[in-house]
Amino acid sequence: MDKLEAEAECNIQAPPEIVWAFVSDVTRYPKWGPWRSAKYTTYKGEGNSSQRGPGAVQWLQSSKRYFFRHPISIEKILEVEDNRFLAYTVIGGSIPVRNYRAKITVTPMDDQTHLRWSATWDATYRGRFVWKSLYKLYPQLVKAVAIQAERDAKNL
Repeated sequence: MDKLEAEAECNIQAPPEIVWAFVSDVTRYPKWGPWRSAKYTTYKGEGNSSQRGPGAVQWLQSSKRYFFRHPISIEKILEVEDNRFLAYTVIGGSIPVRNYRAKITVTPMDDQTHLRWSATWDATYRGRFVWKSLYKLYPQLVKAVAIQAERDAKNL
């Protein structure tokens, strides 16, 4: 099956530890991104509400309404390399994607940090339906992380 893709990247004037703190802790997402609520939870017997590593389940609710409701995404963390890499997949919720896999990569550079956030999913009819939204969302996410991380770095 063909895959659809969304991605964005940018350089951030902040240390990688600050950038990592924003992208690796879902409870901080509502502070910088388009979510009204986010937490660690369990879902169909999976996950650990206190864990942020592989196997943890994160629950996010959009701050925007679509068709009279706030969409929810339930994601399972697949891989983590502290301060560098996080991969997750959608395992539930109201976003109609199949075989969705996202990767967040934080790369230290001389005096800044490179952030790349990307995802692929099956090119089903419903997957194509959400492609435009996700294609627009990913640049917004990296920009929002950059703004918040740079703000925090200035306050060090």
